[in-house]
Amino acid sequence: MAKIVEWAQGFALALGAPGLFVVAILDSSILTLPEINDILVVLLVTRHKALLAVYAGAATAGSIVGSLLLFTLGRKGGEAVLHKRFSVERSARAMAFIEKYGLLAIIIPSLLPPPMPFKMFVLLSGVARMSFARFITAVAIGRGTRYFGEGLLALRYGDQTMAFIHEHSWTVGIVLTVALAVGLVVYVAAGRAKAAKGR
Repeated sequence: MAKIVEWAQGFALALGAPGLFVVAILDSSILTLPEINDILVVLLVTRHKALLAVYAGAATAGSIVGSLLLFTLGRKGGEAVLHKRFSVERSARAMAFIEKYGLLAIIIPSLLPPPMPFKMFVLLSGVARMSFARFITAVAIGRGTRYFGEGLLALRYGDQTMAFIHEHSWTVGIVLTVALAVGLVVYVAAGRAKAAKGR
Protein backbone atom coordinates (compact mmCIF):
# COMPACT_ATOMS: atom_id res chain seq x y z
CA MET A 1 0.00 0.00 0.00
CA ALA A 2 2.88 2.38 0.77
CA LYS A 3 4.17 1.95 -2.80
CA ILE A 4 0.72 2.73 -4.20
CA VAL A 5 0.48 5.87 -2.09
CA GLU A 6 3.97 6.92 -3.18
CA TRP A 7 3.08 6.33 -6.84
CA ALA A 8 -0.22 8.21 -6.53
CA GLN A 9 1.44 11.19 -4.90
CA GLY A 10 4.24 11.33 -7.49
CA PHE A 11 1.75 10.90 -10.34
CA ALA A 12 -0.50 13.74 -9.15
CA LEU A 13 2.34 16.12 -8.33
CA ALA A 14 3.88 15.54 -11.77
CA LEU A 15 0.65 16.09 -13.73
CA GLY A 16 -1.05 18.64 -11.50
CA ALA A 17 -4.84 18.91 -11.74
CA PRO A 18 -5.33 15.99 -14.21
CA GLY A 19 -3.25 13.71 -12.00
CA LEU A 20 -5.15 14.81 -8.91
CA PHE A 21 -8.42 14.11 -10.72
CA VAL A 22 -7.34 10.53 -11.54
CA VAL A 23 -6.04 9.84 -8.02
CA ALA A 24 -9.30 11.16 -6.54
CA ILE A 25 -11.28 8.75 -8.74
CA LEU A 26 -9.16 5.80 -7.63
CA ASP A 27 -9.28 6.75 -3.96
CA SER A 28 -13.06 7.21 -3.99
CA SER A 29 -13.74 3.91 -5.75
CA ILE A 30 -11.46 0.87 -5.93
CA LEU A 31 -8.59 1.98 -3.66
CA THR A 32 -8.39 3.35 -0.15
CA LEU A 33 -5.62 5.93 0.15
CA PRO A 34 -6.33 7.74 3.42
CA GLU A 35 -6.04 11.53 3.13
CA ILE A 36 -4.16 11.35 -0.18
CA ASN A 37 -6.43 13.91 -1.83
CA ASP A 38 -6.18 16.25 1.16
CA ILE A 39 -2.38 16.05 1.09
CA LEU A 40 -2.23 16.60 -2.66
CA VAL A 41 -4.56 19.61 -2.58
CA VAL A 42 -2.43 21.19 0.13
CA LEU A 43 0.88 20.48 -1.64
CA LEU A 44 -0.31 21.68 -5.02
CA VAL A 45 -1.97 24.83 -3.69
CA THR A 46 1.15 25.62 -1.65
CA ARG A 47 3.22 25.40 -4.86
CA HIS A 48 0.77 27.30 -7.08
CA LYS A 49 -1.52 29.46 -4.97
CA ALA A 50 -3.29 31.05 -7.93
CA LEU A 51 -4.58 27.60 -8.99
CA LEU A 52 -6.45 26.88 -5.74
CA ALA A 53 -9.83 26.63 -7.50
CA VAL A 54 -8.40 24.36 -10.21
CA TYR A 55 -6.88 21.88 -7.75
CA ALA A 56 -9.81 21.86 -5.32
CA GLY A 57 -12.16 21.50 -8.27
CA ALA A 58 -10.16 18.59 -9.72
CA ALA A 59 -10.18 16.75 -6.38
CA THR A 60 -13.91 17.35 -5.98
CA ALA A 61 -14.74 16.22 -9.52
CA GLY A 62 -12.59 13.09 -9.18
CA SER A 63 -14.22 12.24 -5.88
CA ILE A 64 -17.67 12.60 -7.46
CA VAL A 65 -16.77 10.26 -10.33
CA GLY A 66 -15.16 7.66 -8.05
CA SER A 67 -18.05 7.80 -5.60
CA LEU A 68 -20.52 7.35 -8.45
CA LEU A 69 -18.85 4.04 -9.31
CA LEU A 70 -19.46 2.74 -5.77
CA PHE A 71 -22.93 4.26 -5.69
CA THR A 72 -23.84 2.48 -8.93
CA LEU A 73 -22.49 -0.78 -7.50
CA GLY A 74 -24.76 -0.29 -4.50
CA ARG A 75 -27.80 0.31 -6.73
CA LYS A 76 -27.04 -2.91 -8.63
CA GLY A 77 -26.90 -5.05 -5.50
CA GLY A 78 -23.76 -4.12 -3.61
CA GLU A 79 -24.92 -5.57 -0.30
CA ALA A 80 -22.43 -8.43 -0.61
CA VAL A 81 -19.52 -6.02 -1.03
CA LEU A 82 -20.84 -3.93 1.83
CA HIS A 83 -21.05 -6.84 4.26
CA LYS A 84 -17.53 -7.95 3.38
CA ARG A 85 -16.11 -4.58 4.42
CA PHE A 86 -18.46 -3.48 7.22
CA SER A 87 -20.35 -5.23 9.99
CA VAL A 88 -24.10 -5.73 9.67
CA GLU A 89 -24.66 -3.64 12.79
CA ARG A 90 -22.68 -0.64 11.46
CA SER A 91 -24.37 -0.92 8.08
CA ALA A 92 -27.81 -0.97 9.70
CA ARG A 93 -27.04 2.16 11.74
CA ALA A 94 -25.71 3.95 8.66
CA MET A 95 -28.78 2.96 6.62
CA ALA A 96 -31.07 4.32 9.33
CA PHE A 97 -29.09 7.58 9.24
CA ILE A 98 -29.47 7.80 5.45
CA GLU A 99 -33.19 7.09 5.59
CA LYS A 100 -33.69 9.77 8.24
CA TYR A 101 -31.41 12.55 6.97
CA GLY A 102 -31.07 11.97 3.21
CA LEU A 103 -28.49 14.29 1.64
CA LEU A 104 -26.97 15.21 5.01
CA ALA A 105 -26.05 11.54 5.49
CA ILE A 106 -23.65 11.93 2.54
CA ILE A 107 -22.57 15.54 3.06
CA ILE A 108 -21.46 15.14 6.69
CA PRO A 109 -19.28 11.99 6.22
CA SER A 110 -17.74 13.52 3.11
CA LEU A 111 -16.65 16.51 5.18
CA LEU A 112 -15.25 14.72 8.21
CA PRO A 113 -11.78 13.13 8.43
CA PRO A 114 -10.98 9.41 8.88
CA PRO A 115 -12.04 7.14 10.52
CA MET A 116 -15.45 8.32 9.29
CA PRO A 117 -16.42 5.49 6.85
CA PHE A 118 -17.52 7.61 3.89
CA LYS A 119 -17.54 4.69 1.43
CA MET A 120 -20.05 2.80 3.54
CA PHE A 121 -22.49 5.70 3.22
CA VAL A 122 -21.82 5.87 -0.53
CA LEU A 123 -22.61 2.18 -1.04
CA LEU A 124 -25.68 2.35 1.19
CA SER A 125 -27.00 5.38 -0.66
CA GLY A 126 -26.99 3.24 -3.77
CA VAL A 127 -28.67 0.36 -1.95
CA ALA A 128 -31.30 2.83 -0.68
CA ARG A 129 -31.92 3.93 -4.30
CA MET A 130 -31.12 7.59 -3.70
CA SER A 131 -31.46 9.49 -6.97
CA PHE A 132 -28.29 10.17 -8.97
CA ALA A 133 -28.94 13.92 -8.92
CA ARG A 134 -29.32 14.06 -5.12
CA PHE A 135 -26.25 11.89 -4.60
CA ILE A 136 -24.04 13.93 -6.92
CA THR A 137 -25.25 17.14 -5.29
CA ALA A 138 -24.43 15.83 -1.82
CA VAL A 139 -20.92 14.66 -2.73
CA ALA A 140 -20.21 17.90 -4.61
CA ILE A 141 -21.27 20.01 -1.62
CA GLY A 142 -19.39 17.92 0.95
CA ARG A 143 -16.16 17.27 -0.92
CA GLY A 144 -16.16 20.72 -2.48
CA THR A 145 -16.42 22.37 0.93
CA ARG A 146 -13.67 20.11 2.27
CA TYR A 147 -11.15 20.60 -0.52
CA PHE A 148 -11.75 24.30 -1.04
CA GLY A 149 -11.51 24.76 2.74
CA GLU A 150 -8.18 22.91 2.80
CA GLY A 151 -6.97 25.00 -0.12
CA LEU A 152 -7.73 28.17 1.82
CA LEU A 153 -5.88 26.77 4.83
CA ALA A 154 -2.92 26.02 2.54
CA LEU A 155 -2.79 29.69 1.59
CA ARG A 156 -2.40 30.53 5.26
CA TYR A 157 -0.28 27.67 6.63
CA GLY A 158 1.52 26.31 3.55
CA ASP A 159 3.23 22.93 4.05
CA GLN A 160 2.18 22.93 7.72
CA THR A 161 -1.51 22.70 6.78
CA MET A 162 -1.79 18.93 7.18
CA ALA A 163 -0.09 19.11 10.59
CA PHE A 164 -2.62 21.77 11.57
CA ILE A 165 -5.52 19.66 10.27
CA HIS A 166 -4.29 16.55 12.12
CA GLU A 167 -3.94 18.50 15.33
CA HIS A 168 -7.40 20.03 14.98
CA SER A 169 -9.06 17.48 12.68
CA TRP A 170 -12.49 17.32 14.29
CA THR A 171 -12.50 21.06 14.95
CA VAL A 172 -11.79 21.71 11.28
CA GLY A 173 -14.52 19.25 10.28
CA ILE A 174 -17.04 20.85 12.62
CA VAL A 175 -16.15 24.37 11.46
CA LEU A 176 -16.58 23.32 7.82
CA THR A 177 -19.91 21.67 8.65
CA VAL A 178 -21.17 24.78 10.46
CA ALA A 179 -19.96 27.04 7.63
CA LEU A 180 -21.75 24.82 5.13
CA ALA A 181 -24.94 24.84 7.21
CA VAL A 182 -24.88 28.64 7.45
CA GLY A 183 -24.28 28.92 3.72
CA LEU A 184 -27.23 26.62 2.96
CA VAL A 185 -29.50 28.56 5.30
CA VAL A 186 -28.52 31.86 3.66
CA TYR A 187 -29.00 30.36 0.20
CA VAL A 188 -32.48 29.01 1.04
CA ALA A 189 -33.48 32.27 2.74
CA ALA A 190 -32.31 34.31 -0.26
CA GLY A 191 -34.24 32.04 -2.62
CA ARG A 192 -37.43 32.41 -0.60
CA ALA A 193 -37.00 36.18 -0.40
CA LYS A 194 -36.54 36.37 -4.16
CA ALA A 195 -39.60 34.19 -4.74
CA ALA A 196 -41.65 36.38 -2.40
CA LYS A 197 -40.66 39.54 -4.32
CA GLY A 198 -41.67 37.92 -7.58
CA ARG A 199 -45.23 37.37 -6.41
